[in-house]
Amino acid sequence: MTSRLCTQARRIGNGLLLVLVAACAAAPVPYEQQIASFRIEKDAAFKADSDSPIPESARATFQGLQYFDIDKTYRVPAALVESEMSTLVIEMDTTDGRRERMRVIGKLEFTLGGERRVLTAFLPESAANRERLFVPFRDTTNRQETYGGGRYLDLPRTSTGLYDLDFNRAYNPFCVYDPEYVCPLPPRENTLDVPIRAGEKMPAGKTSS
Repeated sequence: MTSRLCTQARRIGNGLLLVLVAACAAAPVPYEQQIASFRIEKDAAFKADSDSPIPESARATFQGLQYFDIDKTYRVPAALVESEMSTLVIEMDTTDGRRERMRVIGKLEFTLGGERRVLTAFLPESAANRERLFVPFRDTTNRQETYGGGRYLDLPRTSTGLYDLDFNRAYNPFCVYDPEYVCPLPPRENTLDVPIRAGEKMPAGKTSS
């Protein structure tokens, strides 16, 4: 029935074309399915890609990452607010004791659990790709259910200042899987005093320190 409708749409005058062609388009993918597909693709990349953070000797037995259940309440709108601190360059602590220079882009303001929250968004000063904001954060699951050094979010930059802040996409630093990687540590200001039970958990068999 749908394919016949599509054929008719091409034969009818322009006035009905857009209405009928819209009926031929695929239905939007449900949010939960989008996240599930994203996780499947990431697990496959971690197991097989040459640049995977999983050590080569461990890839054959890699069973996939550990995740919290998908929870829509951890996906919230956020507004990027710039201030006199924006464009300031700070030195962020890293896992090897050195520091990485980060440019402050602004504050992401959002509401989670009925409370107003704020996270600072950064851009590595040396980054070649400046189209994504870097948002490292800590929460009260650290050292218990998630990595003690916090987790990350990457947000595609927008021209509107409005962002889709989705903690279901929160991920572990690569140093969780291989200590040869050097990872920035979230600054104190990016500590949330609530548990964020969304995104990646601490991998099985790893310590949370």
